[in-house]
Amino acid sequence: MSVGATISSVDTLGHLMSQVASRYAERVMVEEIDGRQFTFSQAEELVERLSNGVAKEVLPGQRVVINLPNGYDLFFACLGVARAGAVAVPLSDQLTKVEVDRIVKECEPALVVRDLAQIYGDLGEPETLIDRHSTAAIFYTSGTTGRPKGVELSHKALLDRLNLMGVIGLVGPQSAAFGLPLSHLMGFIFALSMAMAGYKVYFFPKFDPKAVLDIIEQKRPQLFAGVPAMYRLLLEAGAESRRLSSINVWYSSADAMPTDLARKFQDFGSATSFGYSSSFGSAAFIEGYGMVELGGAVATRMFPSMPFKSTAIPAGFRELLDNAGIGIPFGGAELKVSDANGSEVTPGTVGELWVRNEGSLKGYFKDKSATDAILANDGWVRTGDLARRGPFGTVYFVGRAKDVIKSGGYSVYAREVEAVLEDHPDVAEASVLGIEDEKLGEVPVAAVRLMPKSRVSVAEIAIWCQDNLAHYKVPRQIKIVSVLPRTDTAKVKREQLRELFEPGK
Repeated sequence: MSVGATISSVDTLGHLMSQVASRYAERVMVEEIDGRQFTFSQAEELVERLSNGVAKEVLPGQRVVINLPNGYDLFFACLGVARAGAVAVPLSDQLTKVEVDRIVKECEPALVVRDLAQIYGDLGEPETLIDRHSTAAIFYTSGTTGRPKGVELSHKALLDRLNLMGVIGLVGPQSAAFGLPLSHLMGFIFALSMAMAGYKVYFFPKFDPKAVLDIIEQKRPQLFAGVPAMYRLLLEAGAESRRLSSINVWYSSADAMPTDLARKFQDFGSATSFGYSSSFGSAAFIEGYGMVELGGAVATRMFPSMPFKSTAIPAGFRELLDNAGIGIPFGGAELKVSDANGSEVTPGTVGELWVRNEGSLKGYFKDKSATDAILANDGWVRTGDLARRGPFGTVYFVGRAKDVIKSGGYSVYAREVEAVLEDHPDVAEASVLGIEDEKLGEVPVAAVRLMPKSRVSVAEIAIWCQDNLAHYKVPRQIKIVSVLPRTDTAKVKREQLRELFEPGK
C-alpha cells in the first residue's frame, strides 16, 4: 500500500499494524511521558516479533494473560497475541495479587506475560489465519460493584466501527494526548483509533493533570481524551489559566459528563488556532455513551465546534442544545427504552436502556448465568442503565439501575442528586448512595469533595439541597471527604463509601 492511500477495512487486530505501518511508515506513533518513542514502522516490527514469540509457545485460540504496567508495551503485546491467533487478556496494573491470581485461575492461560522479553521473537514468520468472528480479547470489567467479569469481544467487534478512522489520516499528521488505562476498553479502543488515523499520541501511563496541561501547552496536540473525573482534575489544576487553544476536539466517555464542565473545556479549546497568540472559536466536545459489553461507544452526544465561544449562545438555544440526551447512535447500533419484558415504554417514562449492536459481547467468560442475564432475545443487551425517551427520538440518561434508591415509595436517582450537589460552586464532585432506614427502607446520603480552598460547611450544602431538591431526594447525611475511592478507570467505588455512614462514623 502506498503512503497516502486510504486504509482499507482491517479484519483482525493482527492485521492492524501492518496496515497502518504501510501507510504512515516513519511517522511517530507514540511518545510516552518518559520520552520513549515508536514510529509506526518500529511498532509493526515489534508486534511481528511479539507475535512470533507467542506462536512458539501458544496455540491459536488459547488465552494469554498480559500482566504489564500501563503503557504501549501492553498495547503492542495485545496486538502480538492477536496476530498469533491467541486471545489477549490484558490486566490492570492496579489489581492486587489476589485479584490477578483469581483471574489467572479462571482463565487457565497458556501463558502469563509479565515482561515483553518472554515473547520477543524473530522477524519474518507468516501470520496465522484468523476468523474475524472469533474472540480477540477478554476485557475484565472495572468492578465498581461485585467481582469483575471477563467480557469476550471478537475482532469484528473491536474493529468494525474504527475502520472509518483511516480516512482521517488523509488530512496529514495530527496529534492527541491521553492517559487512560490500556487494559480497559476505552483506552484500548482510543489507542486503536489513533493508530488507524495516523495520529501521534502523547501517552501518560499514570494520569497527572499538571503534566497533561504542560504537554498541551508545549506540544499543542489537537485532541484530548479522558473521563469526567480527569476533566475535573484538570480544572482544579489550573486549566482555566493555561493556553489550551490547540485542542480542537475534547472527548469523554465511561461516565456521565456534566454539561457545564464540557462547555468550559469547549471554550478553553478553539475551532482553529495559529500558534499561541491567535485562535478562533470554540472546540468540539464529544461525549461517547457505551460500555465494555457493547464493545465501546455506541452513541455520541456532541457539542459542535463553533466560530464563537459557547457563552455567546443565546440562553434558550443553549438550553435546547445542552439537553440533547445521550446522543445519536452510530455504527448500526439500535437503542430502546424498555420494560422488564423488552417492550418499549411510552415517551417520558423511565425504563432500562437496551442496545442491539453487532459489536456487543459474545458473552461473559465462564459465566453463563451472567451472560443470560445481560443478553436478551434477538441480540439486545440489557445495559442496566435507566433512561427515558424525549422528543424527536432522543434518549436521556437517568442513572444506573443499581444506583436507584427506594425511599418511602419514591425512586431517588443518585445521578440526579449528584448533579444538584455539583452545581454548588464549592463542590467539585459528589457521590450519592442509599443506606438502610427502618422507616423508609432506604435514604440517600452523599460524600462530597470540595473545590480547593473552599470553606463551605455541611450545613450550607444541606440548605442548597433543600432549596433545589424535593424533600425525599435531599441527602440525610453529607460527609466532606478529601478523596473519593476510584477504580483505575476513575469511576467512584460507591460501596467503599458506605462505611463512612455507619453508626459512630
